[in-house]
Amino acid sequence: MTTETPAHARPPIAKRVPTERTHHGDTVVDPYAWLTAKDDPETIAYLTAENEYTDAVTAHLAGLRDKIFNEIKERTQETDLSVPSRKGDYWYYSRTVEGSQYGIHCRRAVAPGETDPPIPADGAPLAGEEVLLDGNVLAEGHDFFALGTFDVSPDGRRLAYSVDFAGDERFTLHVKDLTTGEVLPDAVPEVSYGSAWSADGSVLFYLTVDDAWRPYRVWRHVIGTPTADDAIVFEEPDERFWVGVGLTRSEKFVLVEASSKITSEVRAIPAHAPLSEPVLIAPRRQGVEYSVEHHGHRFLILHNDGAEDFALAYTSADNPGDWVPLIPHEPGTRLESVDAFTHHLVVSLRKNGLTGVRVLPIGGTDSYDLEFPEPLYDVGLSGNPEYDTNSIRLHYTSFVTPNSVYDYDLVTRALTLRKRQPVLGDFDPDGYEQHRDWALAEDGTRVPISLVFRKGVARDGRAPLVLYGYGSYESSMDPYFSIARLSLLDRGVIFAVAHVRGGGEMGRRWYEDGKLLAKKNTFTDFVAAARHVTKAGWTSADRIVARGGSAGGLLMGAIANLAPDAFTGVVAEVPFVDALNSILDPSLPLTVIEWEEWGNPLESAEVYQYMKSYTPYENVTAQAYPQILAMTGINDTRVLYHEPAKWIARLRHVVPDGTFLLKTEMGAGHGGPSGRYDAWKEEAFVLSWILDRLGRATV
Repeated sequence: MTTETPAHARPPIAKRVPTERTHHGDTVVDPYAWLTAKDDPETIAYLTAENEYTDAVTAHLAGLRDKIFNEIKERTQETDLSVPSRKGDYWYYSRTVEGSQYGIHCRRAVAPGETDPPIPADGAPLAGEEVLLDGNVLAEGHDFFALGTFDVSPDGRRLAYSVDFAGDERFTLHVKDLTTGEVLPDAVPEVSYGSAWSADGSVLFYLTVDDAWRPYRVWRHVIGTPTADDAIVFEEPDERFWVGVGLTRSEKFVLVEASSKITSEVRAIPAHAPLSEPVLIAPRRQGVEYSVEHHGHRFLILHNDGAEDFALAYTSADNPGDWVPLIPHEPGTRLESVDAFTHHLVVSLRKNGLTGVRVLPIGGTDSYDLEFPEPLYDVGLSGNPEYDTNSIRLHYTSFVTPNSVYDYDLVTRALTLRKRQPVLGDFDPDGYEQHRDWALAEDGTRVPISLVFRKGVARDGRAPLVLYGYGSYESSMDPYFSIARLSLLDRGVIFAVAHVRGGGEMGRRWYEDGKLLAKKNTFTDFVAAARHVTKAGWTSADRIVARGGSAGGLLMGAIANLAPDAFTGVVAEVPFVDALNSILDPSLPLTVIEWEEWGNPLESAEVYQYMKSYTPYENVTAQAYPQILAMTGINDTRVLYHEPAKWIARLRHVVPDGTFLLKTEMGAGHGGPSGRYDAWKEEAFVLSWILDRLGRATV
């Protein structure tokens, strides 16, 4: 814990009447609830003052921030082009241009006899390209820009796209005629992610949200008709369920999926008859999750009915009914998705903490898993819009291998590298090592830890280390390459990921053991990982900075309360640190949906007391905390800005001699700044703060 100098005066806290709430006989006083009033001038003034204070406290890092930003920029091939994917008569791709913040989405007609994707080494535009959408043009005059839907109709004549200029993920949907370049008057405001075209491109399905920001309605729009005449195709009244819509790869069906955290239900609409009523594939049963992929005469069903790590079955596409087993349940092998092609099925899976790909030739019994040589990696399907193909596109990366795109021939089994992310300068992957270690949790569970570091870093307890964690929603923190991370590694910092329970790295049971009334396992696993890397000689407690975001920000707040001595710094990005108050308020975005992840403290006194015992805001105590940097966005609809604002205010009050910083993006949301250069600047800000805490802040 450090003491601030008088020059860094803290922002004043407005004197407001505290808010009281009572649940299950427990009355709690919340002195900072007034910060939830986003439109109150005092709230804006407070957030602005916090930003000014953070700027003052970190002013000495300005030179290092600039250096790191330039390192990221100089290592990045700014003018670049993605590997084109074939769909029908076109290659589709995106590209970036040096000096421009956003990507440009393009296509080019397939030349006669052309089978391999055209990939210019310098990232230059393809000869004869057609620009479908230029994010830089759309973003003109706006401080924030994000693209939601980007969906070309099956016949290639129309493009549905949606834009957000605030960061609150409320999009406006547009339709562009790709034959004329005209943006049609078919605009719809306040839509969510997701869309689907009919087979002939005459009808567009899209989603809207309710007051709690839950996608709950699927609409049908006939192109060229007033949007006021659009029809509701499906509406989900149960507030636990989130609705999605999409067109199958075969382009035969539009699928409407309603899913909660633990239950799902799918309906199908023939894409050639878009005015038809949706047909239910299987009715929802509490606790049973299933997803659907179309393949010929059948629907493939990936499900967990009596199969904790999921199994694959199928049913008739003409008359859905009983499920016929195809791949039985195999404990320890988590089946995550299935992709259907004319002659092959491809299953994405997870086993022994690593992702994998399994190929099933149709009519054969010789299914097999693809193999890769590195001890840590992440592999999966990428794109693959074509149904009738014998080749699939894969992405591959590791901590030391830049993002790589492969084409895999399903007939010859040849794996062809199409492109590896360029890393400019003197980067050499052989100069780094990656390693898998294991910590022992309080209950004896072995918790995997993934580490990467520059060769030559001594394992003598003196190396600084960044420990990252998430641990919620069955989301896995798989190894991935980061150009920005090189600025840490090249300064002798070890980067590590604690694969704590609540994530999905070790299968469905790993997730179940880190949610609801087992949530504290997530936090104690992370602390166990921190204790282990010190005991194993990777680092020492005064050289560890913890980092996490969103639900991982909840983890950061919890471990700061639980084991402050284990860390010298904590970075909490868009952190869910006021979880109990948020989950108690069903009017807030996403709250009801979240009850199956965290529990319902409104109805259950047990859940209430359990959540109250770990939520960071409720458990700030007068102890020596590590320095904390909290990052948020004022337009965030997933974790509202006031959660970290209240948390930092309470920390300051309870621990007056601590150093706690709050940085609020005043025009962004959950994902932070939208432009790539702005995102690099924000990452440089965070990395410079981390290096300062680790004693490596030399310019």
